Amino acid sequence: MEQELTQFLKAYEAANNSHVWENVAPFIAPQASYWFTDGSHFGIDEIRRAIEATFANIQDETYEIRDVRWPLVKDDAAVCTYTFHWRGIIDGQAKSGSGRGTNALQRNNGAWQIVHEHLSN
Repeated sequence: MEQELTQFLKAYEAANNSHVWENVAPFIAPQASYWFTDGSHFGIDEIRRAIEATFANIQDETYEIRDVRWPLVKDDAAVCTYTFHWRGIIDGQAKSGSGRGTNALQRNNGAWQIVHEHLSN
């Protein structure tokens, strides 16, 4: 099961690195909540606006998920913790950062989706 979940996270990472919302959307449950350092976002519409703003703000961004741990794995729910790392161009300047992440996942109609993501620096 952890291998399947890890593949899900790798695919989510790749979708984010495409910088195309339509690639990211299937990974997120409609009722999800996302907590970022700069604010909290509830429901797919708010999350879309936040993610698209990040795509617009950070040019040529590369996002990586590392050091994944799975403290809870069940048939239809899982929780992971990880570190994230990003680099890109903001206002013409090379920037990078990292932080900690926690995702709660739920299996919906046979497919995993994120129901909560919390990223902090």
